[in-house]
Parts: sequence; C-alpha cells; structure tokens
Amino acid sequence: MVSRKDILVINGPNLNMLGKREPGIYGTTTLADIEAHCQAAAKAHGLNCRFFQSNNEAAIIDAIHQASQDNLAGMVINAGAFTHTSIAIRDALAILSVPVVETHLSNTYAREEFRHHSYLAGVVTGVINGFGIHSYSLAIDAVAATLAKESS
Repeated sequence: MVSRKDILVINGPNLNMLGKREPGIYGTTTLADIEAHCQAAAKAHGLNCRFFQSNNEAAIIDAIHQASQDNLAGMVINAGAFTHTSIAIRDALAILSVPVVETHLSNTYAREEFRHHSYLAGVVTGVINGFGIHSYSLAIDAVAATLAKESS
C-alpha cells in the first residue's frame, strides 16, 4: 500500500550498472548504495522511499502514470539519458501534482553538449545535479521542504 509519506525514486537507463559503468564519472557507488542513502535521507524527514528502475522508456512512463494514481508525497527522478531525449516522460511528469525533483549524479552541464538540455526540467519542481550520491538526498530534502511549505 502506498502512503502519503512515500516518495517514489525512479532511476532510468544504465543506472542499474552503477559501480561498473564509467567509474571516472559516476564513481563506484551502486544503485543499492543510492537506495540505502535515499531511505536514510527520507527517514530523517519522516518519509519513506519506494524505488523503481528500468532501462525501458515505456516502463518508466507506466510507473509515472501509476504514481499519479497513488497517494505519493513526491517523486525524485533520474531519467538518465532519457532526460535529454524523452518528450513522452516529460508529458507523463506533467500529470503529477506532487513535488518532483529531477536529479543526476554528474554535472550534466560540465559534460557533452547534448546533455545540457533537459526535456524534464520545465515540468518538475526543481533540478539538482553534480553532487554524486548526495544529489539524491538533496532532492529528497527539496521534496520534504516543498511539502512542509505547502502544509503551512
């Protein structure tokens, strides 16, 4: 059962390969490390994280659609390369009425030119990137702060 205290953390393509994939850029942190880090960050705010990872664009869209029907508190999304290519994920995110923070481990603006544009940024609450694993906890902090502001 999904609770209003739940944040959904979505990770997109190739993030299941963290720890092995381009360690010079992403380090040796694994997806399991990120999930544990997120759970601790959420717990500090009295929240809980649920996790979803897929290399498939349609599956990510389906997860966002399901989230729009669940009683979630918010969402953190690292859509990976789909950030720079997917109008469909952007359109799915636009359906949501909860705080959504786009996040990336690396500073996408310090990388290849094609990574400088996010199709998602215009429909999310905010974007945090470049802080490695801490990008996720900062994103959870931002979701929690937005929720606190909305409830006051």
